[in-house]
Amino acid sequence: MKVFVTGVGGYIGGSIALRLIEAGHEVRGLVRKADAADTLRGLGITPVMGSLDDAGILQAEARNADAVVNAASSDHRAAVEAIIAGLAGSQKPFLHTSGSSIVGDASGGEASDRIFEDDTPIQPTADKAARVAIDRLIVASAAQGIRSAVLCNTLIYGHGLGLAKNSVQLPRLVRQARKSGTPRHVGRGLNIWSNVHISDVADLYLLALEKVPGGSFMFVENGEANFRDMTNAIGTALGLGPAQPWSIEEASAEWGYEMSTYALGSNSRVRGKRARNLGWAPRHGSVLDWIEKEVAATP
Repeated sequence: MKVFVTGVGGYIGGSIALRLIEAGHEVRGLVRKADAADTLRGLGITPVMGSLDDAGILQAEARNADAVVNAASSDHRAAVEAIIAGLAGSQKPFLHTSGSSIVGDASGGEASDRIFEDDTPIQPTADKAARVAIDRLIVASAAQGIRSAVLCNTLIYGHGLGLAKNSVQLPRLVRQARKSGTPRHVGRGLNIWSNVHISDVADLYLLALEKVPGGSFMFVENGEANFRDMTNAIGTALGLGPAQPWSIEEASAEWGYEMSTYALGSNSRVRGKRARNLGWAPRHGSVLDWIEKEVAATP
């Protein structure tokens, strides 16, 4: 297939693009900077100069592609609307990347026993309401003749397959630990996130292009861990002492409100049965094992 991918210079989008090329697909990728375009050409990606604000480009690329993967932003509604307009009536697949902070509870590092299935109704916090509305718009676009699906990723770990090698959450914890000499977690660090390896994520997108039913929403996960265990594992891997708590104010000063409140300070416990029902068989099952073996090599 000829697949149009946004976010090809990023961690998720770049990994998906490289996996698609390995599988024999042709990838056209949205890119803003000319120097990145030259690098992407070297990886076999045809660059499309533009941004998510260029509705005309997005609509035309969607119309001319066999499939679209949006991996640039979970929160840019206008870009999603342009892609839907380009795909309407085509029955082509449209895979949109969301993130499981949409079920984040802003617990400040305390644990929760609430687990979300693919079909569990989501009542997001005010901070996440706009993202959930975009997810619902994409699911509903199946009624416009689009094989649309939202792939809602959990904490992703592992080295990226494309230009960007680092994910969002763990590398921030690693950098802070290296800088200060003390690994930190928000509050008591008992909050739990489901997680998944980037190679398994890329495998699922490849499979979903072929098999996902229109109007699908699916969580992407293969295991879970709390942040106290993950930060202690980082400390061990880096030869530092045990992890220490930070108040939400201290964490926000280092990582910002969004990151400290949701990505690092919430619970996000989900189960991805629909992905497995497609035939997805993730190969990496323990983020703690990965930290022990690989985190010392993470920049």
